Amino acid sequence: MSESERPEIVRHVAAGQLCCDPVWEAAYKRFETPDQEIAKFIGRLKRFGFESIDKQARVVEIFCGRGNGLVALERMGFKHLEGVDLSDSLLEEYHGPAQLHLADCTDLPLERSAYDVVIVQGGLHHLPSLPQDLDRTLAGVAGLLKPQGRFYVIEPWKTPFLVFAHAVTEQPLMRKLYAKGDALATMTDRERVTYEQWLAAPELIRQSFDRHFQIRQWDTRWGKLAAIAGR
Repeated sequence: MSESERPEIVRHVAAGQLCCDPVWEAAYKRFETPDQEIAKFIGRLKRFGFESIDKQARVVEIFCGRGNGLVALERMGFKHLEGVDLSDSLLEEYHGPAQLHLADCTDLPLERSAYDVVIVQGGLHHLPSLPQDLDRTLAGVAGLLKPQGRFYVIEPWKTPFLVFAHAVTEQPLMRKLYAKGDALATMTDRERVTYEQWLAAPELIRQSFDRHFQIRQWDTRWGKLAAIAGR
């Protein structure tokens, strides 16, 4: 896709008004190459059963960052894609056919009851206030979904594996020797308040989901929550 063919970003908020941290974004870009991230996302989507979902489904990814989740969906054959994020600098890295929205995911400015699928891959744990911001976001997602629509969620979750992974990657020697581990440790450092708040609140998070959705899957293994919810 040429520069002139890049999709226009619909700007619902002014760029740079509400975020973002350039140090965190730089570490995020170092953590994985685009190809590595796309391959990871395709693996996740397959485990969620996306290969059997109608490729004409209307799909929006919230907290979509630089859009590699949208690229993964496109490569799997999905035709009607949208992405939402607060970072215009990350959105501008996306090249593809999806419609992008610069917007606050706690106040989603999208068409109501119009989406078959909403997905988030590591965005809810950035919310500054729990449960208030989580409730606002989940209420917004529920409002976007068609009656039979589904919300797919991947977020960090405090398990022994995650505790061990952070203990290893945050060691000074490991950070020096392992670039990916250093990038992870930097991201954790920059978002520590919201990240630790999220990890410390499993019951509150589940209660918030239960207020807004019928839970179809709630799997917490290997440091991740993998959830599927419906209206």
